Amino acid sequence: MKIVLSTPEVVALIKERGGRIYVRTDPHRCCSGNLTYLVTDTRPARDREYTKIDADGFELFLSSGNMDPPDELHLDVKGWRKKHVEAYWNGCAFAI
Repeated sequence: MKIVLSTPEVVALIKERGGRIYVRTDPHRCCSGNLTYLVTDTRPARDREYTKIDADGFELFLSSGNMDPPDELHLDVKGWRKKHVEAYWNGCAFAI
């Protein structure tokens, strides 16, 4: 993985919640095929292995499952009442 793109708002929110963010893939299967979303959390999922990724201003851990890591991981703050960090795989809301 080459680049983690984030904003000052993302860095501030992650620091406010402990300075670490864990990003993992979450595969889904439905009638139209497979789709893999990204899930973020301040704690690691118990059944996953994570790789530490260089990020400016916070610690980022990625678990890409059986997929190759993305070229770019985009992070953004979403939510009006309850803010949270969303991750985007090469700019997409799901892993391709």
